Amino acid sequence: MSAQPPRILSVIPPMTQLNTPYPSTAYLTGFLRSRGFDAVQEDLALALMLKLFSSEGLQALHAQIEATPKRTARVDLFMRQYSRYLATLKPAMAFLQGRDSTLAHRICSRAFLPEGPRFESLDVYIDEDGGDPLAWAFGALGLQDKARHLATLYLNDLADVLRDAIDPRFEFVRYAEQLAQSQPTFDPLAEALAAPLNLVDETLRELTLAAIARHRPTLVLISVPFPGAVYAAFRIAQAIKAQDPTLVTVLGGGFVNTELRELSDARVFDYFDYVTLDAGERPLLALLDHLAGKRSQQRLVRTFVRTEGAVRYINLVEPDIAFAEVGTPTWDGLPLDQYLSLLDMLNPMHRLWSDGRWNKLTVAHGCYWKKCSFCDVSLDYISRYDGASAATLVDRVQAIVTETGQTGFHFVDEAAPPKALKALAAELMRRQVEISWWGNIRFEKTFSPELCQQLADSGCIAISGGLEVASDRLLTLMKKGVSVEQVARVTKGFSDAGILVHAYLMYGFPTQTVQDTVDALEYVRQLFEQGCIQSGFFHRFACTVHSPVGQDPAAYGVTLQPLPPVSFAKNDVGFHDPTGVDHDALGLALKKALYNYMHGIGLDEDVRSWFKGHVPKTTVHRHRIARALTSRA
Repeated sequence: MSAQPPRILSVIPPMTQLNTPYPSTAYLTGFLRSRGFDAVQEDLALALMLKLFSSEGLQALHAQIEATPKRTARVDLFMRQYSRYLATLKPAMAFLQGRDSTLAHRICSRAFLPEGPRFESLDVYIDEDGGDPLAWAFGALGLQDKARHLATLYLNDLADVLRDAIDPRFEFVRYAEQLAQSQPTFDPLAEALAAPLNLVDETLRELTLAAIARHRPTLVLISVPFPGAVYAAFRIAQAIKAQDPTLVTVLGGGFVNTELRELSDARVFDYFDYVTLDAGERPLLALLDHLAGKRSQQRLVRTFVRTEGAVRYINLVEPDIAFAEVGTPTWDGLPLDQYLSLLDMLNPMHRLWSDGRWNKLTVAHGCYWKKCSFCDVSLDYISRYDGASAATLVDRVQAIVTETGQTGFHFVDEAAPPKALKALAAELMRRQVEISWWGNIRFEKTFSPELCQQLADSGCIAISGGLEVASDRLLTLMKKGVSVEQVARVTKGFSDAGILVHAYLMYGFPTQTVQDTVDALEYVRQLFEQGCIQSGFFHRFACTVHSPVGQDPAAYGVTLQPLPPVSFAKNDVGFHDPTGVDHDALGLALKKALYNYMHGIGLDEDVRSWFKGHVPKTTVHRHRIARALTSRA
């Protein structure tokens, strides 16, 4: 690198959220600026989506489809309605960006937007009296929300067409995920990256080169939060290196921190000069010193390099930057007025993930509990707990509100500590700082009804937390430190304070039987019935090599399947559970039941009705949760 001061560009790769920026670049840019560096940022995930779903992008899609003899029925329907899509796309996007609210009237007429297969989901809500099928969700006055839901279905139809016609890997949030997730070798990615560019790839290449020309960086940081952003991250680096092989590229982020800890494939360094692990601040400072000639390569921190054709991991142990000293995230340079408020799910809690522009902030680094047996408790992002004072946090909140003009906050902690939240709420109210916020917690008994009300008074609108498997036996095995009845009382306290509650749920945990699964669903049904929770999501348990289950499987009654030699990604590991339960079949029933519960449907039905084939009757008393709520903890 030349002697000139470095100019650092941090990039969000496709695909991440479309309603709000993924926070990693905001954190890095804020930190680097606090240390006097010239740092800027780009959200190429949003830029790619806006380019593909523009008049120009739609015309390019149409031209490629015309040259393709084989088409799906979905693509044929698009071609027949192409002129309507072309006429409505720009105003629909402006509406979803909040720039043309009056269009809601025309969208709700159901005569403005062309309707493809995604609109068939509305058939579930057909009104027997011939009225509006969505009236139950939005009522007579919910015009904007109803229009946003219809416009989201419209956009999803277009994404399906692009996937059918151009790139079967395309997703709004997860793009080419299977190319990277727990792939032991780099071969699948290398093969995909060597293939000719399709429309999506070419669009991303053009956007990348435009960003490089605009900012003229000397160092590019690409932060990859999960497997669905890896392919595009490598395509970005590929475009950069083809244009200027001397431009330094660095790979980091959540995916790297969990899956690339045993990286040994030198081909990765055809794209990236450096790969860093865990919290990025200290490795970046060391790297910047190295590039400036102030420290040798041997003194890098948590960094992979390629030396003489081989991969080396260098880690001069130095203390991490204290959480109180990482600076305030900044969204300067990101187009905050161009993000899309999508409404995929009608459930009022579930929509928070895709609807609205949230300032993402962390109350503390790591997890104060760090015991859950399914969690990566051995990794830095969980194991190193480090907080900041309430005064520091509210200083950051006020600075962000001043910068963005927006008062919505999503606290993205693994589990925000109750003591810290109590202090934060008190400081917000003391300074009369009015914000709306939501975040993730553990449903522990410290969250008394009084604390729940205090959090609500400070602006808390929603809380998510892990109930996981609603079974006291399995919760004990998981080391969650909670019981089902305790979760019921805590969640009811939040709900009574007017705070929406989302429960993360799990199935397929080691030794989980069919009876356990049926009983868990009955608990979940009762939690919805009693108004304890308003939303939830069932995900399949995955054993990771960094979790207690992965590190001591015998303690959980399972044996791990041997992994092949790993030179690239390593995280998920298969296991044999002697119960032999078909969790995939049960999972379909759980997800169907939960979807209906979130819409207030089927709460009076026997939970066995959701399952195909015979399952045992629940052993949970039908009023177990109601009784728990009337008893003392």
